[in-house]
Amino acid sequence: MPNDRPIGIHDLTFRTTSLTLPHTELAQHADVSVAKYHHGIGQRSMSIPAADEDIVTMAAEAAQALIARHGAHQIRTLLFATETGIDQSKSAGVYVHSLLGLPAHVRVVELKQACYGATAALQLATALVRQDLTQHVLVVASDIARYDLDSPGEATQGAAAAAMLIAADPALATIEHPSGLYTRDIMDFWRPNYRSTALVDGRKSLKAYLHALDRAWSDHQERGGRPLHDLRTVCYHQPFTKMAHKAHEHLLRITGTKADLSDIDTALAPTTTYNEVIGNSYTASLYLALSSLLDSSADLDGSPIGLFSYGSGSVAEFFTAQVSPGYRSHLRTAEHHNTIARRGEISYATYRQLHSLTLPTDGGHWDAPLTSAGEYRLTGVHQHQRIYQPTRATEQPAA
Repeated sequence: MPNDRPIGIHDLTFRTTSLTLPHTELAQHADVSVAKYHHGIGQRSMSIPAADEDIVTMAAEAAQALIARHGAHQIRTLLFATETGIDQSKSAGVYVHSLLGLPAHVRVVELKQACYGATAALQLATALVRQDLTQHVLVVASDIARYDLDSPGEATQGAAAAAMLIAADPALATIEHPSGLYTRDIMDFWRPNYRSTALVDGRKSLKAYLHALDRAWSDHQERGGRPLHDLRTVCYHQPFTKMAHKAHEHLLRITGTKADLSDIDTALAPTTTYNEVIGNSYTASLYLALSSLLDSSADLDGSPIGLFSYGSGSVAEFFTAQVSPGYRSHLRTAEHHNTIARRGEISYATYRQLHSLTLPTDGGHWDAPLTSAGEYRLTGVHQHQRIYQPTRATEQPAA
């Protein structure tokens, strides 16, 4: 007999870096009006990783919060989504597995498809749980968005990791069927192996995003998905928060739904709170939007919502979720506010220095300065191996 128990997001949290660069500081040195950032792209600041922070340290801290609440005994799979991979062979998730002391009998896999990877991981996780309703799947999306200095994409940079626990009878949201899917080979954004910063054709990427939304939505509807008027709101992938507004205007237009700009602002404002101060976090971006919505003052008990995931290159998916009754008692709002508030503001000069930092590629030894305010840190590199430790183990006692 088919299983009809709900499966979805049982817990969700995120973590970001220890440092931040306000867009007021960037605007001053770029010699542009700060309104270009605050109003033009909808960004106010961007998370900057310290020298001892990367996708692993953020991911481990986000995932540890889930383990602390639920334990690890039901976790059989860890899926790590990123486009900021640190090794061509070894999954970044294996480092997380080690740092968290997860059981040995766990499969760990890294997934990549630009900013879409976490949604692929989420859907794979729901299928695994449907096979065995007693298991949990840990999904982690962690990325650092980096563009060339003084490039058009510079102001959209950011970094964060989102961690989700996927389970039956979820406390936060049930993932619904069907999904609308769309894939097209296009060079709108990419990062070759030999580059540390991404390449992007901004105009092409904007058009590709909206085209993918159009086609994924059409596929969703043709397969019997919920109509737009059923949805409380839609969470979008946010390379910058104004992209969500452009996307929603487009969706309203193609569905023949009348709404003015104030209606769009009201619908989307709860989904952009975190992304506008953290910046683009690639695979984590959509799930920061979802966290922002759930943490908002809106009463979402039992409400269906839409989610649109886009990864350049390109793959897109439109799907829906139903928020669980009583979800508020499972939120981590204070944690999320604290992870943002603890960031220390840095100067433009410090930001440029960190942006230009490179790790040894010749097998040489490098010790990372102790900067991170997080629970885990990259302590250094030795003989081509990255070394991670809990931050508390490296702290020096007070004099």
